[in-house]
Amino acid sequence: MIRAFQWDLARQVERLDWLLAQLPRYADWGYQELYLHLEDAIEYPSLRRVARRDAYSRRQVGQLVDAASRAGIQVVPIVNLLGHTQYLIKVPELRDLNELRAADGSPLERGQICPLHPRTLEIAELLLRDVAPFCTAGKVHVGLDESFHLGRHPLSRKEIARIGRAAHFARYVNRLHGLTQALGLEMGMWADMLYFLPEAIPLLPTGITAYEWYYHAFRRWPRVELFNFAEVDIATPLRRRGIQLYGCPMNGAFRHEPLPHFGDRLGNIVAWWQHAQRIGAAGFLMTGWEPNRLALELTTAIDAAAACLWLDPGVTEPREMLARGFARAFSRVGRVIPNAPLSSPGARRTRRIKDNPPYHQWADVAFACDRFPFAGYPRWQINERWDTLSRREPLAGYRAEERHFARMVQQARRAEAPGPMQASVEFRHYLAVRDYALRKLAALGARASRPLRNADAGGAPALPLRALQSSIPPALHAARVMWGRTRDPRVASPNEQIVHADAARLRALRQGKRLFGGEWQICYRVWNFAPAVQLVGIEQQQPDGSWQTLQSCYTIEFQSAAARPRGPFVREHAAPVDWDGARERLPILRLFVRGVGEVKVGAIALTNGSAVLPARGLRGQWRRLGNPAARRGWPVFDWTRNTAALPLRFSP
Repeated sequence: MIRAFQWDLARQVERLDWLLAQLPRYADWGYQELYLHLEDAIEYPSLRRVARRDAYSRRQVGQLVDAASRAGIQVVPIVNLLGHTQYLIKVPELRDLNELRAADGSPLERGQICPLHPRTLEIAELLLRDVAPFCTAGKVHVGLDESFHLGRHPLSRKEIARIGRAAHFARYVNRLHGLTQALGLEMGMWADMLYFLPEAIPLLPTGITAYEWYYHAFRRWPRVELFNFAEVDIATPLRRRGIQLYGCPMNGAFRHEPLPHFGDRLGNIVAWWQHAQRIGAAGFLMTGWEPNRLALELTTAIDAAAACLWLDPGVTEPREMLARGFARAFSRVGRVIPNAPLSSPGARRTRRIKDNPPYHQWADVAFACDRFPFAGYPRWQINERWDTLSRREPLAGYRAEERHFARMVQQARRAEAPGPMQASVEFRHYLAVRDYALRKLAALGARASRPLRNADAGGAPALPLRALQSSIPPALHAARVMWGRTRDPRVASPNEQIVHADAARLRALRQGKRLFGGEWQICYRVWNFAPAVQLVGIEQQQPDGSWQTLQSCYTIEFQSAAARPRGPFVREHAAPVDWDGARERLPILRLFVRGVGEVKVGAIALTNGSAVLPARGLRGQWRRLGNPAARRGWPVFDWTRNTAALPLRFSP
């Protein structure tokens, strides 16, 4: 199998000098291809308004490609040409490409390009011609993943009504294939759309490569989240069609996580390696996405750990893999003999890595951080607002989490863990301090007769407030280290922006502002018992009869423990309620679910911290909301429409 890795440069620009320094190391680790996910991160001479301000110049991309060639690594640019094309739609002159339209027919500001727009192929050809000089592997990847707006444009709807959505999609793939062939390039595409449109597979052109991604451990076949994690085999029909396949695990974290879940990542990598061998895959691509909240050197260490699969055959135990990955990534121990073919006996073997305790201690710290993953939208809401913190949620678990990461900070220092690892653990400790302190403050604020004005001057709120305030300077330092080792230190990272926003909210809290909502809030629990892609929230009816969303949250957990048809996760949710407490004017509320799939809700109550008004008729019961996710077919998303709603009534 071809061994490949990916850099996602579309979310943030990495320093060119750092990228150049990694290429010989990846070559030493046995990697042969580099995939560059770019979007608007490079200049396109034919479409000059697309590149963002900090985009790489043509000369810089040329330097990167040349350095990769010298190291023996071939480059495959990724040019998104269906989903994830906001980088095109943001340009006013290209907005009409959008599949999504307003009621008057005008293009919306967000969406994806329409395959049948008269200018789509023209724009696609310009983009492909501009990246063709960088396609040293003789391939270009055109994306096409997660294109769920397909069929919303009037032109698309018309063709789909005539030939079906699968044929509509396949026709576009064939047109793009024609463009790449004219440039002398092979075409690659992500394979996930084929889960939902399997009838398109016999209509696809041969000679392309499909890249199947799935980011959790699995035993037999990858699972599909939108199908309630049902197993799906597209490798067999692709092989029948003569289309080669790459298996694609991931090396990083999801969305707002500051640390990879190391156990999940290594489990995902080993599962894909074994599966790729079973099905005779053509390649193995280590993908990496949205690393702008991570220290990129940690994902590099995971790529180095994955190299055990071919450099150290038989080493599949995650802790040992990660220890060797740390050795490769953060020292010269474990480098391999360069420029020797992997197939020759004894060549390119890793020099024996001594049982050097620090590397294994670093792995111990990493896996210990997995114990409390900062994962899932219910945990991430705190980054944006504090008034959704449930005042009734037990604090013991958050206190244990804070103490755990305080120990991890000390353990990482004692083990002399690499700088990015220490900084990441320190930032994770800040998030734990914040979780515990704010939940305690929210509960205290609910019982107070007035806002927490001057709370740090004394009294019950003083301790959590001071603890949070004192944790801000080290958190800022950690965020800057995580970012600045591989990126422009003059740019404020997303993590740094979070800490600055928290500091501003703390100042507002001292000034007497109610950041935890008013006196009353609605609390409820969500059991994600049948994981798919759901949005759960609470609405309050307004005097004019309309419904206002008070709080909503996706149920996606991004953990292997949740990537199965029956989910164990129960999360506490809360929202502030506009109500003066008058029992003759009880608020009119309802719970809703949108998206794909169903959840269970329970323990619904209005509370002001002391009084509790349970929802009538639901005491001790779970109520299902939504519809079971389909096991095949095209998923229909409409995040503006409730698939189910539960009216709530409370006893005065």
